[in-house]
Amino acid sequence: MDASKCQAVLIASETGSFSAAAEQLNYTQSGITRMISSLEEEIEFSLFIRSKKGVRLTENGKLMVPYFREIVESSQVAQEMSDDIKGVVRGSITIACYFSVSSMWMPRLLKVFSESYPNIQIKLLEGGNKEIAKWLAEKSVDICLCAEPEDKTDYSWEELYRDPLLVWLPKNHPKARQNRYEIKDLETEDFIQTLPGQDTDQDRLIEQEGLNLKTRFTTKDGFTTYQLVKAGLGVSFNQAMIAQDWKEDVVQLPLNPPRFVSLGLALPKQKPTSPAVQRFLKCMEEEMSDLIKTTP
Repeated sequence: MDASKCQAVLIASETGSFSAAAEQLNYTQSGITRMISSLEEEIEFSLFIRSKKGVRLTENGKLMVPYFREIVESSQVAQEMSDDIKGVVRGSITIACYFSVSSMWMPRLLKVFSESYPNIQIKLLEGGNKEIAKWLAEKSVDICLCAEPEDKTDYSWEELYRDPLLVWLPKNHPKARQNRYEIKDLETEDFIQTLPGQDTDQDRLIEQEGLNLKTRFTTKDGFTTYQLVKAGLGVSFNQAMIAQDWKEDVVQLPLNPPRFVSLGLALPKQKPTSPAVQRFLKCMEEEMSDLIKTTP
């Protein structure tokens, strides 16, 4: 089964359009259409439902996606291994990152790695716990730098750092001058929650502590939550790394008892590790001790 045809199916399913897939893969739309039609003839059933609005996978097509992905990945790894044997260093890596890791660790890691391997392309995906768990289960990413997954069935896990959770208070809050903030006191405040129901660090702590919070506002990102706290509209909490450089008019205090988020490296199981991925993992190993020293 031709890997390029399988890749065309994957891109078309993600974009919902043959023309968008053609643009990404540098083909004409008619070329992509012929490739997919040829694959459908080969397997003897339709992969897509076609309409004026675009395309979407049939039920049979959905069943085939994991196998098409394996074919594409194996082909890419074989090509990279062949290049590696010949002394040609190139390839591609898809890295999924927790938002805090993306902003605090990735700039340095990518800079150091890209200086050594300028011909290795990197696709960086940012997401929360639920999104990253989905990507790992699908094996659509090579490396994840994320919070500790609750279910490790589909991937290996190595802890790299424990990031403390801090409460965010307006600067004029009555408890702003304290050394720490009692977790149970969150129940007495107007609370601002980021991405509720998405298995966030907030969701996990709220469930673990059995907190009954008065949620006044919900947001889609930590920075918006931070700005609402700054405006005096309530309190919140998050990882120390998230707001390391956001100091203006918001007081950040450690929780009591202290609570932490375990951050680390997750790798999909039963997925070939390409030479490019191996090189990035080695770069991480060399840089992590210095990165952690600069982390709050």
